[in-house]
Amino acid sequence: MTSLSVEILAADAAEPITSAGNAQLGIAVLAGIAVIVLLITKFKLHAFLALTIGSLALGAFAGAPLADTIKSFSTGLGNTVAGVGVLIALGAILGKLLADSGGADQIVDTILAKASKRSMPWAMVLIASVIGLPLFFEVGIVLLIPVVLLVAKRGNYSLMRIGIPALAGLSVMHGLIPPHPGPLVAIDAVGANLGVTLALGLVVAIPTVIIAGPVFSRYAARWVDIKAPEKMIPTRPSEDLEKRPGFGVTVATILLPVALMLVKALVDIVVDDPENGVQKVTDVIGSPLIALLAAVIVGMFTLGRAAGFTKERLNSTVEKSLAPIAGILLIVGAGGGFKQTLIDIGVGQMILDFSKDWSIPALLLAWLIAVAIRLATGSATVATISAAGLVAPLAEGMSTSHTALLVLAIGAGSLFFSHVNDAGFWLVKEYFGMNVGQTIKTWSVMETIISVVGIVFVLLLSLVL
Repeated sequence: MTSLSVEILAADAAEPITSAGNAQLGIAVLAGIAVIVLLITKFKLHAFLALTIGSLALGAFAGAPLADTIKSFSTGLGNTVAGVGVLIALGAILGKLLADSGGADQIVDTILAKASKRSMPWAMVLIASVIGLPLFFEVGIVLLIPVVLLVAKRGNYSLMRIGIPALAGLSVMHGLIPPHPGPLVAIDAVGANLGVTLALGLVVAIPTVIIAGPVFSRYAARWVDIKAPEKMIPTRPSEDLEKRPGFGVTVATILLPVALMLVKALVDIVVDDPENGVQKVTDVIGSPLIALLAAVIVGMFTLGRAAGFTKERLNSTVEKSLAPIAGILLIVGAGGGFKQTLIDIGVGQMILDFSKDWSIPALLLAWLIAVAIRLATGSATVATISAAGLVAPLAEGMSTSHTALLVLAIGAGSLFFSHVNDAGFWLVKEYFGMNVGQTIKTWSVMETIISVVGIVFVLLLSLVL
């Protein structure tokens, strides 16, 4: 199951597992998050245990039966590991193949040779934006992490100076640009024109990613001046390699899942017929799991065998790639469990109930609703789906351009301030070796900048279109 499927199922959750009123739910959310932050920061408890305990506390404060809370948490954990977890594992294998074969070194050496120190953050945001166009955020992360960490290490850069532009490129594409699932769902819900939304999305995305990426990374690097974590840095291949794979074939291997997913997205848009034979094929080969699996299998030949790996060494590389991500998988899974518990106690509906009587302009209303649901549930896609469904009636009578801007306002709001209830928060924290406070000062602030700058440009465009 892909992360889109998981989050759509979450958005369509059944009746809440508690009969608590909105006031009690609001208190429960704040209390649950406080428990998680306190356990991690003051008591130094492992994030997996803190998220598990925080989820149980959330259910208890909301008055949900313990058995239902456990079921919600377990369901969310299982769905997240089944979707995102498998992608992380495949990405880790591909990353290890890149590292051990010398392919990652080849890419890094080429980037360092071609880009100056001043232009490096801009090179990273460009690479991330291109790779992130058709990919789920989590897939983009696991594909880019080896390159980001190696560039930071070998170029002696602060990790934030290189990492923030890459994260910004991926995040902006995920929230604002079709064919990503969130924008596509919103386009369908409000009846927007795909081409107009894509065009205006690029107009909004370009200045947004510049401000949140290369520009903000200057400040993020001062606030959190850390180096790439040694345990996550791909090790240099030993000198007994017969040869290193070429730059072109290495990049082609990395971009293979990107190309497969992009083909699927384009066929879905152009054909738009689930019964069509071509679309059935592309739906399979373009699914994140199959696309990454294909890249891993191809990488065994284009990277491993090209470097002279034997079958035994290939097997050893795969085995060694999985051990470092065990903790990450558990933490990301527990984050998904906490998110599902939030959804199942009815927090999303609580936000929708509060927002119905807000008397403000449609574009700003759409953004605020998406922000509130994002803060409460931690899911950008759930925030997009819920907000789009609520404001869809407002699209009646809007011009084509303003309907597209409505979609972009929702997308911008869905990215606001990622924190402890977002699996992406824990993914970034663990990969970059940061603590909770450092992750908030960098990743969470970056997401907020994307959201705020995005809605500002949406509102500015609404004045001239």
